[in-house]
Amino acid sequence: MSRSNRKSAGRTGERPPAPEPLNVGVPDSHTHLDIVLSGEWGEDSAGPPAPESAAVTAELDAATATGITRVVQVGVDVGSSRWGADLAAHDPRVVAAVALHPNEAPVLDDLEAALAEIDKMGAEPRVRAFGETGLDSYRTGDEGLAAQEYSFRRHIGMAKAHGKALVIHDREMHEQVLRVLDDEGAPDTVVLHCFSGDADFARECVSRGYHLSYAGNVTFKNAQNLRDAALVTPVEQMLVETDAPFLTPMPYRGRNNAPYLVPITVRYLAELKGVDLDEFCAGLAATGTRVFGEW
Repeated sequence: MSRSNRKSAGRTGERPPAPEPLNVGVPDSHTHLDIVLSGEWGEDSAGPPAPESAAVTAELDAATATGITRVVQVGVDVGSSRWGADLAAHDPRVVAAVALHPNEAPVLDDLEAALAEIDKMGAEPRVRAFGETGLDSYRTGDEGLAAQEYSFRRHIGMAKAHGKALVIHDREMHEQVLRVLDDEGAPDTVVLHCFSGDADFARECVSRGYHLSYAGNVTFKNAQNLRDAALVTPVEQMLVETDAPFLTPMPYRGRNNAPYLVPITVRYLAELKGVDLDEFCAGLAATGTRVFGEW
């Protein structure tokens, strides 16, 4: 989302303690380190530190120390996409996804120029996906949905043209997202970021060969639909993410999230699915490589 359209990234409380490291490294398949490191977003925000700064390196080091050896940095507008692409070019632990967030498209003065910039960035070798793109009726009213859908269709075309993954933001628009994918023809690799559907929708996505990425909200008490969905998602089509600084897993809900906390969600999902933790991690790592390529 644009800085003008994104709610505050601020959270309360101290930074959660680092969890016990994983024995087998896994990727954080979707994070926003630029927001993690810039704190509150707003008109007066100074923005994130430079990709090569010590603060960025320290955040990645913290993730590495808990077994999060790889990170997918995700853009939501031209500026954040450029920041992520530069970070991926600088640090081998990072690959980038570039896009205009669904809530960004309706508020841009020149949508075509912004899409052209995203397309250009998508050709860079360390950019491995177009996203997050998709549909969101929660923050954008009916008057903005046409621009959202147009932008979504353009991102689908870019992913297919460049042979890269498509990372989808789907908020309360499950049927509409599938309709657009069917209309355009889905790319070879599709990720439903921060999967928000139920078991039936998960089965539909799995049957289409899509990948489902689960965030910390799967641990929330009121998220039985996500747990049901995770149970029917094969590891071969599963990813785990932070969506940092949002969706911090229990017991730290409401505090700032960051990639180093991924092991909490990974352990929760392994226990939920009744699988060996190390084998589960190896599966997640293999899925991450299939989706985003070698780091």
